[in-house]
Amino acid sequence: MTAIENKRFIQGIHAELAKGNGRPFVDSLAEDFNWIMKGRTAWSRTYQGKRAVQEELLKPLYAQFEGLYRNTAQRFIAEDDFVVVQCDGDVATRSGKRYDNQYCFIYRLADGKVVELTEYLDTALVDAALEAPAHAG
Repeated sequence: MTAIENKRFIQGIHAELAKGNGRPFVDSLAEDFNWIMKGRTAWSRTYQGKRAVQEELLKPLYAQFEGLYRNTAQRFIAEDDFVVVQCDGDVATRSGKRYDNQYCFIYRLADGKVVELTEYLDTALVDAALEAPAHAG
């Protein structure tokens, strides 16, 4: 796919994330997908494989959310197999804290699938609003 096609693909995924629909995002992930979460939080590491991402990251993360998680993008930049997205999350946690994080996602695509995501985020908010995942302990 071209950079323009990759950008449109990711824009479509984020249009659904803005509505609280994460299914297109999950469906876009290659089986050998890697999610690299930067920083030094209990959540920060490389999650290797789509199954690990779902079981070790998304499942325990979403279990802490009180309602529907939304992610709204402000900017998309594409070059070759990479699409960079500046976006904001919107959700409350079950403990009553707001987890409205700000992100820079760097997607890498191959053969119409997302093969890697590098996530930059407000790590102080992660520590303040979220409980550590089970794998951290």
